[in-house]
Amino acid sequence: MSVSPQDTLLVFVTCPAAAADALAGALVEARLAACVHLLPAGRSIYRWQGTVERAEEVQLIAKTSQARYTELEAEVRRLHPYELPEVVAVNLACGLPAYLQWIHDSTT
Repeated sequence: MSVSPQDTLLVFVTCPAAAADALAGALVEARLAACVHLLPAGRSIYRWQGTVERAEEVQLIAKTSQARYTELEAEVRRLHPYELPEVVAVNLACGLPAYLQWIHDSTT
């Protein structure tokens, strides 16, 4: 079976560094993501409930299948410490077929 790039997602999630490892591990353990890449902490500036906020956050990039997205989103919402976490998914246009197959196999 050949996996289409359009059936593969990169899901971006920001969170506090203290929560990042546990959240990433839970997604991989539950087979909701084949891999979650944690980028070093960076500073975020955003408006929340009428106030400009500043926070140190880690960027998570989860590699998953389209079929597992809804469950991944629900798990992020369940585990994330924020009231409204960032969960943004992007479909792939292309990718190494063997890598896309690995993502698919790891999330089924």
